[in-house]
Amino acid sequence: MRSLSAARIGAQVRALRMAADVSGGALAKASGISASMLSRIERGLVSPSVETLERLSKGLGVSAPRFFGDQARRTDFCHVRAGRGVVVDRIGAVSDYRYELLGHLLSGNLFVEPYLVTLLPGADPYVTFQHPGLKFLYFLSGEVMYRYGGKSVAVGAGDSLLFEATALHGIEAIQSGPVSYLSVVFTLRE
Repeated sequence: MRSLSAARIGAQVRALRMAADVSGGALAKASGISASMLSRIERGLVSPSVETLERLSKGLGVSAPRFFGDQARRTDFCHVRAGRGVVVDRIGAVSDYRYELLGHLLSGNLFVEPYLVTLLPGADPYVTFQHPGLKFLYFLSGEVMYRYGGKSVAVGAGDSLLFEATALHGIEAIQSGPVSYLSVVFTLRE
């Protein structure tokens, strides 16, 4: 029988993993647990130990108490003051790409994550991002060649892109910097 607390913790682990755009296998590996154990935790079939929650929190780059929040509740408002976004280390993220989470919203089955992405000196092009959901990009500064599947497009400050994120995508070439853009990812909860 599934316990209510195990189901809530599992839902929170899954929501945080999805928010980080991390596959179950990648999180399991980063956390030092088996993929099957992670699957059972996310489905609320087992109550994870404190040690396992600590490993998962390190793998996701969050504090363990985040697993006890009720992510399943509707959240229709989020306010983040200027300069107060949370810099996050995303599993699978490219080095020298700085992600600042500007808020998050969970309403019904829709999860929305807005990021301010800044390419730091030394950042390299990277065209193998691929994840579920839709992505909206709005470029604030710099000029890049952006690849989506087999298409490449020149984008600069003021330009935007909207696409299905399941195709390979990313910055193919940096034409001029500094480069910064808003990235908003929309995913459906299962």
